[in-house]
Amino acid sequence: MTAEIPARRLVFSFPRYISQTRRAKLPHVSKSLRIPRQILDALLTDARSHAPNESCGLLSGRDSTITNFHPTQNASPTPKTNYEIAPPDLFRIIREIRKDNRELLAIYHSHPATENIPSFTDIARAYYPEAAYLIVSPQSPVPVRAFQIRAGQVTELAIETLQGEI
Repeated sequence: MTAEIPARRLVFSFPRYISQTRRAKLPHVSKSLRIPRQILDALLTDARSHAPNESCGLLSGRDSTITNFHPTQNASPTPKTNYEIAPPDLFRIIREIRKDNRELLAIYHSHPATENIPSFTDIARAYYPEAAYLIVSPQSPVPVRAFQIRAGQVTELAIETLQGEI
């Protein structure tokens, strides 16, 4: 059984000069993600346990279905308003994902005190255009939202909640 959280029509962009500087063809990103209920619950628990700081980490799987949750420590010097995954953690998890023949499907972080839409900093630091960006906000009516961020353009993705084990 699945439940679907429809994407809102949210599209906005970062300053034009950024999108004009990136001309490379980007890989296809699905317009929706399938996420097991237990991983959505883990994202909310992670966000709540790190508040008032932002939580962060990676999500992996195959074919737009997230199967693995990789929480990390927030290495940002300003963790209440920013997130940063330490390079050693990032490289270790990416190696693990590749070793297990999975794909990096999403990067997540929380907004413990604000709405879960990408900030200008989130847009500017979206270094992985092939990955979705999940933002968790426990106080929001829709606590987990997913976005595609490419060349300064932001589009919300639908999340399909999977019930049961993957």
